[in-house]
Amino acid sequence: CCCGPCAMYRRSALLLLLDKYETQLFRGRPSDFGEDRHLTILMLNAGFRTEYVPEAIAATVVPNSMGAYLRQQLRWARSTFRDTLLALRLLPGLDRYLTLDVIGQNLGPLLLALSVLTGLAQLALTATVPWSTILMIASMTMVRCGVAAFRARELRFLGFSLHTLLNVALLLPLKAYALCTLSNS
Repeated sequence: CCCGPCAMYRRSALLLLLDKYETQLFRGRPSDFGEDRHLTILMLNAGFRTEYVPEAIAATVVPNSMGAYLRQQLRWARSTFRDTLLALRLLPGLDRYLTLDVIGQNLGPLLLALSVLTGLAQLALTATVPWSTILMIASMTMVRCGVAAFRARELRFLGFSLHTLLNVALLLPLKAYALCTLSNS
């Protein structure tokens, strides 16, 4: 996804895809979220390429309350799930890291949910701490953050591992809700 405030497009490419972009539908209904991800997919489907420029600097508005943050994450989760369906045929042609990332964005929450449920079941049934589950979640987190740090050549990406606690407590239930309400806007 070329995120909105950081993306630039050739005018000729954008004009070529403008009708498809402006009439974005999902399940036959107009869709009004995930427009940056949708435009990225349209560009890739049309044969254009995207490029990451690490030196680029952009400013954007970020949520300033927990409610606004959760609404943003709900939109993003719906967009990720929905637009991945549109992008499945693109995966073989993408860079291996991008393919892995797209798969991870969709299967990651499922694997995390299964790990959490397994750990909770162990805790409830045996009254023992689910160390194997905790180790699994920690290792999945470190692998993902380690790959991102390696790819970006910046150790600060390892800090995203702290996001796992927020992910398990708040975002995982939100992603389950997003998956069940994909058609909502």
